[in-house]
Amino acid sequence: MTAPAGADRLEAAETILGHRFLRPALLREALTHRSAAHRAASGRPAGAGSNERLEFVGDRVLGLLIAEWLAERFPEEQEGELGPRLARLVSQPVVAALAEAAGLARALDVAPGEARAGVRRRATVLADALEAAIGALYFDGGLEAARDFVRRIWGAEIEGQLAPPKNPKSALQEWAHGRGLPLPRYEVVRRDGPPHAPHFLVSVEVDGRSGTGAAGTKRGAEEAAAIDLLARLG
Repeated sequence: MTAPAGADRLEAAETILGHRFLRPALLREALTHRSAAHRAASGRPAGAGSNERLEFVGDRVLGLLIAEWLAERFPEEQEGELGPRLARLVSQPVVAALAEAAGLARALDVAPGEARAGVRRRATVLADALEAAIGALYFDGGLEAARDFVRRIWGAEIEGQLAPPKNPKSALQEWAHGRGLPLPRYEVVRRDGPPHAPHFLVSVEVDGRSGTGAAGTKRGAEEAAAIDLLARLG
């Protein structure tokens, strides 16, 4: 895949996001994969200049906006029904698919070697880039700019959820049970963030196959990990 260069890449991304950036440096950072960021030097931390910090923020902004939208769209539902909806909508497979459908892959700045290896098509890279773009939108245009984009891109996904999806942890457990396999094993890989706004990264494994998920609660991260593994299992 040949990606546009420099200003053309930023202009293409602005078209996708529907927002003209007052601070283009934010968008440039959101589109910069770790492989294309400046190498750590003179005490700079690894990953400096990449989209990792904006992805960290955008992940939380996305969760808030989707939760807000679900509460508005399904006013009669409680947490037990809204939770599975949210977990699916912010899961890596869904976010990556939306990023690819929007054409964001071509706007990403990655190192030449990584580009030849097809890194722009990797689900993790696509999902992180879309979340970073949402973070950049939030910093540049506020919550309203991020909300406008999210509601445009996620509209079909929201409307397609006629009924709450089955709890992903239950679905994964049923998948394993039906094949005579041990129960899924969940493990917290990392917990960071301040006490009032933690961030969990969780892995789940069944019969040697694994998935990962991240969220602001352990339960949410476990559900996201279950969704990821179910998607890998087909």
